Amino acid sequence: MARRRRGLPVNGVLLLDKPQGASSNHALQRARRLFQAQKAGHTGTLDPMATGLLPVCFGEATKFSSFLLEADKVYRTRVQLGVVTDTGDAEGEVVERQAVPALSEADIEAVLARFRGEIEQVPPMYSALKHQGRKLYELAREGKTVERAARRVTVYDARLLAHDGDAFTLEVRCSKGTYIRTLAEDIGRALGCGAHITALRRLKTGPFDASEMVAFDGLEARPDQADLEARLLPVDVLVAHLPSLELDVEAVTRLQHGQSAVVSPGAMAPGETTRLYHDGTFVGLGVVRATGEIAPRRLLSTATADSV
Repeated sequence: MARRRRGLPVNGVLLLDKPQGASSNHALQRARRLFQAQKAGHTGTLDPMATGLLPVCFGEATKFSSFLLEADKVYRTRVQLGVVTDTGDAEGEVVERQAVPALSEADIEAVLARFRGEIEQVPPMYSALKHQGRKLYELAREGKTVERAARRVTVYDARLLAHDGDAFTLEVRCSKGTYIRTLAEDIGRALGCGAHITALRRLKTGPFDASEMVAFDGLEARPDQADLEARLLPVDVLVAHLPSLELDVEAVTRLQHGQSAVVSPGAMAPGETTRLYHDGTFVGLGVVRATGEIAPRRLLSTATADSV
């Protein structure tokens, strides 16, 4: 007999304002318990020190979370000059102190210009990347350092918001895989005095921004399950950037059985992924074949799709 999954079949996306001090996994599990959800996952880790936008996917939404992992991000960070830590942030041990030169905003802007566009970053040791099967931060905590290959990332914009003596505030719009701690360290090195970040907040992930976030305090004040679930966005918001097709019930049934369906994909090219709907209800994703048919790529569970 199959083991029954505990919890409720909650489906949707929560735009959580992650609190400072909690790991992304701790925040995820707290949200899952609050919603009594059978299944949950998040779409991109935030450091414990960081706050802000952490999309949490429940149930069927976890099937499409990978589409948000590729998304661009926007962060706001406070950079402290003259102090270097082993983690690149305020939670690490101080490893170096340097005098901070008298810097004007023009001086900082001149250096920021060098970090806009496509740049190379060496990932920090205190990160979840793996080396020979072990996470780098585990090795770092043992006092070990390993070689890390530089990776190319894109900083679309690094905007100076405020400058106060030996610290300044930046808003950074960047591609996936960009480490803001590393960016701050590299900027500090270029300014000749070193740096680390003392605050980090994620303001945007893909199409979602801070205006839509909800904190745990707001969620825990809600009286019942229905009221909680009213805070969730529908599953298909994760793939809203893809083209869509409306299908009849015969086509949906064929796809659910792993078969291709004859449709009219219009101008879509072979290999293109599309959202699939029946009577306006999302049933999953398909891919266009050279023959013009649609093959299943990732569908909602049969029980969910049959309910349409």
